[in-house]
Amino acid sequence: MLWALPPVAVVVGVFWFGRAHTPEYATALFGARFGDAQQLKAELGTALLGLALIQLLLALWLYGRLPGLGAAPRPVGRIHRLGGLAAFLLSLPIARHCLVAYGVQLTDARTTLHSLSGCFLYGAFVAKVIVVRHRRLPGWALPAAGGALVLTIALLWYSAALWYLNGYHAPGF
Repeated sequence: MLWALPPVAVVVGVFWFGRAHTPEYATALFGARFGDAQQLKAELGTALLGLALIQLLLALWLYGRLPGLGAAPRPVGRIHRLGGLAAFLLSLPIARHCLVAYGVQLTDARTTLHSLSGCFLYGAFVAKVIVVRHRRLPGWALPAAGGALVLTIALLWYSAALWYLNGYHAPGF
């Protein structure tokens, strides 16, 4: 059960920083500020969602869950790990900008969902790394951790990138 402490600590740490930090709305993302930064984050977030979906398909292939494809060739595992690293690295500038520019806000349903999902993302990532390395966990733990990551990225995209790209509207908000 001690393996659950690091992911929880990461979630709590990101949440604490986001709540304690004073937002700096003029923070730049690769030189882009304000609306331009939002546009860039929406585009990067869409790329991140695409990578997450590719990761999901690769994982399903690795575990023989894609009908008609048969066993995954040896390089698929390496591609999956590199894709995960790329997704993690792509998420960092987006998350940094969100945390520094806005912090964790709990003002309405959309921003609350986005803020809490953003905090949860890195805890879910730590949990997945632990589950991959820890061989004694039940067989459902790895798909649950990977699924949590993909779902969290989808929630983040839905509550920010889709909302922005759709003219500040997303179904349900």
